[in-house]
Amino acid sequence: MADGERVRLVDVAARGGVTKSVASRVLNADPTLNVRPETRQRVLAAAAELGYRAHAGARALAGAEARALALLIPDLSNPVYSRIIRGAYRRARQQGYVVLLAEDTADDEADEAFTDLVDTGRVDGLLIASARPDHRLLSSSRLAGIPHVFVNREVPGSGRNVGMDLAAASAVAVRHLHDLGHRRIGLVSGPPDLQPARAREQGFVEQLTELGLEPGHVAHGPFSEEGGATAAAQLLSRESRPTAIYCSTLGQAVGALHGIRTCGLHIPEDVSVVSYDDLPLADYLDPPLTTVAMPLVELGAAAVDAVLAQLSGGAPADVAVPVRPTIIERASTRRLVVEAAPG
Repeated sequence: MADGERVRLVDVAARGGVTKSVASRVLNADPTLNVRPETRQRVLAAAAELGYRAHAGARALAGAEARALALLIPDLSNPVYSRIIRGAYRRARQQGYVVLLAEDTADDEADEAFTDLVDTGRVDGLLIASARPDHRLLSSSRLAGIPHVFVNREVPGSGRNVGMDLAAASAVAVRHLHDLGHRRIGLVSGPPDLQPARAREQGFVEQLTELGLEPGHVAHGPFSEEGGATAAAQLLSRESRPTAIYCSTLGQAVGALHGIRTCGLHIPEDVSVVSYDDLPLADYLDPPLTTVAMPLVELGAAAVDAVLAQLSGGAPADVAVPVRPTIIERASTRRLVVEAAPG
């Protein structure tokens, strides 16, 4: 076998002189398997000699031990969650676990399918990134029986929150725009019943107030392109329209760019735009989008670590991922040019 080539179950079976099925059942300690002790020992010895390590997904499906975590996210189409997923997946794989994804919807069947994973022992722990306040899982007695954390959202008093200082990201965005000379700064916020939206809005309002500016330029909409376009149009329809807009998600920012142009305005000549979080997509928008980079990959990894700590017998605890929000400046923002009054 070539160096660096992954040892497969079929290799163990061949070395042990058994079928792949028998090798799998031996390695998973299947109590129903009836083989001679010397056969069992031969398979175990073959696995040790070859350095075989079962794939996490295969172990989960085998059922001897779940070795699986379930990650519940609010929207599979939201690119921000792709980074949280990546961080969680990589860390889980390093620890020999597989991550199962579920999308949160208002569909009762979707809720039931997720809780069924818990009831049937198909997962060892839950990573709950859904921000929906009325999710049935939050009030279910089933939740107490399995290690779990809340990711990128906060459930007050749970002692299981893995998050970042979202308000700090808003403050960095506001200060960047203020440094460019903007004094009427708007916020495209998310639904006010969602905790992440409230946290970003709080940071926005507090930073504007600290700078002595009017914090009332806020419009709410779904965390989507359509939500961003509609909210941006609302802000720009006001008598004293903002000269700069901060968007709570990248999807909203994409919609805001469209909404600004639909109003007959130009970016950044008439309106500067900044978005929460940075993704490669931001470089390829028109114009390239200024963003606030956040450690979302690290957040996903920290959530897995927190659940595995519970699985190892540790007590649940809140985890704050260190945040150093960084402005990635691109062409969607520029210094405000104020024309001198005719003399």
